[in-house]
Amino acid sequence: MAATAGLSSPAGPVDRDVFAEGLLEFLRPAVGQLDSHVHAVRESQVELREHIDSLAAELCRINEDQKVALDLDPYVKKLLNARRRVVLVNNILQNAQERLRRLSHSVGKETARRKAFLDTSSNYPHSSPSK
Repeated sequence: MAATAGLSSPAGPVDRDVFAEGLLEFLRPAVGQLDSHVHAVRESQVELREHIDSLAAELCRINEDQKVALDLDPYVKKLLNARRRVVLVNNILQNAQERLRRLSHSVGKETARRKAFLDTSSNYPHSSPSK
């Protein structure tokens, strides 16, 4: 009966710490990769916004230079609307990247704390108080 009780008992604190540390180490590369992808997307969003601004300015210039009145205002409005959406997506990505950075920092701190705790607890002899 003692053998079955050992199977159903919860894991000890050291086992949980080892599991948590392993899980954190497993997730760390994914968090780093996600962070680099978000950074790359944000850079491309900035570049796209700059191209939209340039194109909108060029359309306005062409519209002013034309001898025949072309109504390019709807196209300029569409470009400005697209630019607004790009800025919105960029802000969302920036907020997500900041949360990801804070999460990564917290994971690093927690890993260091648990490692220090495990190192400290392994330095103490595990003897019974009755001896």
